[in-house]
Amino acid sequence: MKILTIVLTDGPYISEYAEIAYKLAEAALQQYKVNIFLYLDAVHIPKKGQDPSFFINIGQLFSGLTEKAVVIRACARCAGARGYLPEEEIIQGSNCRDYFPRIRITSLYELSEMLSKSDRVISLSR
Repeated sequence: MKILTIVLTDGPYISEYAEIAYKLAEAALQQYKVNIFLYLDAVHIPKKGQDPSFFINIGQLFSGLTEKAVVIRACARCAGARGYLPEEEIIQGSNCRDYFPRIRITSLYELSEMLSKSDRVISLSR
């Protein structure tokens, strides 16, 4: 199966990029294995407990994507700078207690691997 990787850099409520990425990933699942890599402020997207009043809870939507086998990873350096720290023990498939299950903090080496194996790459960034 072909692989699509989506790279996001904007936070969840700064632009519509997170919602666009969700819709792209959802549609692509018909023909692609999908990876999403969260970089810079996008590492805020999978934070549990967000309660946006006038927006869709994008973290919950991304959590739903992981249930459909979408691989979602967050940059370790970006996450650490914003207070999200990986744990050694994995919690429900995640290594960060602040994140939804199955979403993990990882290194840029994993992004490099994702990109090298991808048939298509989409970068949503300002």
